[in-house]
Amino acid sequence: MRATLFKSLACISLALSPSISAAEEKSAAPDTMALAEAAQNPVANMISVPFQNNTYFGIGPNERTANVLNIQPVIPVKVGDWNIITRTIIPIVYLPAPIEGGIPGLPQNSPTGSTTGLGDINFTAFLSPANPKKLIWGFGPSLGLDTSTSDYIGTGKWTIGPSLVLLVQPKPWTVGILMRNLWSFAGTSDRESVNSFMTQFFINYNLPGGWYLTSSPAITANWEAPSGQQWTVPLGGGVGKLLRLGRLPLNLQMQAFGNVVAPEDAPDWNLRFQVQMLFPTP
Repeated sequence: MRATLFKSLACISLALSPSISAAEEKSAAPDTMALAEAAQNPVANMISVPFQNNTYFGIGPNERTANVLNIQPVIPVKVGDWNIITRTIIPIVYLPAPIEGGIPGLPQNSPTGSTTGLGDINFTAFLSPANPKKLIWGFGPSLGLDTSTSDYIGTGKWTIGPSLVLLVQPKPWTVGILMRNLWSFAGTSDRESVNSFMTQFFINYNLPGGWYLTSSPAITANWEAPSGQQWTVPLGGGVGKLLRLGRLPLNLQMQAFGNVVAPEDAPDWNLRFQVQMLFPTP
């Protein structure tokens, strides 16, 4: 159960969280308006550092709570007429004990039997046109590293696969989709193989004053799971705002999602809070 739970959480929490949102303001300065457009584009030529915290509620028969903090630096590199947008997702994972009495291998005096540590790091590099048309796109490889500090919060495998993002920005909207599939190719021989799919659509409606409405659920499938236990389909959304802390632009966002389809013992719902620091290129 615990391995299945981690794969479900990992697929969701390692999903790309697009840098969406920020409304145009008629009175805004030109640099602020340009920043707003760039912040809506997940493959924009702009450095950003999102801190995304996901709390998962209602896990298993004991209704436990788990938490994943994703640190996601995004660094673009321009090569001629192309941008290479690199995104590294570093997850800090807390998982509760799956059963009463704790987890085998942890100290017997552990009050909850929980596990906290570094999960499997994910690295993706998107190749995208430096001067895109109406349809903005990025395509490239995604690599999962076997970096977890505990077997309970990692797959024990190295994974690789393709990733694709497509979006359009007809004002005041940003609408797009991300798709990715990862397969294991190395790692601990006695751990289960990984074959996981993720698709994340993101819809953003900009409002005056830098506010926006947003929805970006990550729909995942674990193809190695038994039939009827493969899909996790959340629905929900939330609100966000683009603001400045002194000279530093910040993108704040909160969303909530309920699972309408999920494996046994998966969370009932999750709460996502994100603080994204933006560093526009000169």
